Amino acid sequence: EAGWTTDPFGAEVIDGVLYGRGATDMKTAVACFADAASRFLARKGDGFNGSISLLITGDEEGPAINGTRKVLQWMQERGETMDACLVGEPTNPSTLGEMAKIGRRGSLSGWLDVHGVQGHTAYPHLADNPLPRLLKMLAAINDEVLDDGTDHFQPSNLQITTIDVGNSATNIIPGTVRAAFNIRYNDLHTSETLMAWLRSKCEDIGGDYDLEFHITGDAFLTAPGPFSALLAGAIKSVTGMEPDLSTTGGTSDARFIKDFCPVAEFGLISQTMHKLDERVAISDLENLTDIYEAVLDGYFAS
Repeated sequence: EAGWTTDPFGAEVIDGVLYGRGATDMKTAVACFADAASRFLARKGDGFNGSISLLITGDEEGPAINGTRKVLQWMQERGETMDACLVGEPTNPSTLGEMAKIGRRGSLSGWLDVHGVQGHTAYPHLADNPLPRLLKMLAAINDEVLDDGTDHFQPSNLQITTIDVGNSATNIIPGTVRAAFNIRYNDLHTSETLMAWLRSKCEDIGGDYDLEFHITGDAFLTAPGPFSALLAGAIKSVTGMEPDLSTTGGTSDARFIKDFCPVAEFGLISQTMHKLDERVAISDLENLTDIYEAVLDGYFAS
């Protein structure tokens, strides 16, 4: 609670603004969709013969081991299928209606350890300094342009995030040095092709090294089509805005769902997510509920 104006779990409304953890990311989007579905079903009555499901998990950030993936596996084992999915991520940078997501970049993290022989700087012939080889490897992967982007994705990018020699002394040659990096990549690549490229670059330099990888998710795209058009039309009908169909930003649980059905993302404004005083205007909640209801109307009318 330190630093918050209100109780982060109190859901206080002050001057038409709801404050609380999850106000934008993304408990309120779930509530808006539940309300929209309730209103939709109340209007349809007993004549409705479709199916609406809400997939809600408590393990969405980070490794997401016991979240959406487990639920999807459970559904598959039961023979449950989905025709389309809408994820309530806070997709709008500043104004409700300006952006929906139809894909996401992939994320690959790597750790490069280069090994040598520790020694004294006065006796370099008795040591093997791994740091120059590490720097050459990092230069080789950092200097190469991965691609120029696509119609739906920005260019892939590699960022070196840490270099650690574990050595504060100026007269000691380190025995092992480590660097970490992250690649955000578009659908011109897969994690497999990037890992092969990284290994090739390191092999070109040579020496004793190890590479470890962690794949958060591969890039994916739900190509613009009926589902994204339906979502864009619903957004415009409520906000008057034509949303940008984007693939920017980080990863989301849509990376798991895309293997099962077409998926798009639309929710609230992302400016205060993960911050102190996370908040959302009540008017945005009302409009988001209307948008979700319009999506249901359009989807089940088709």
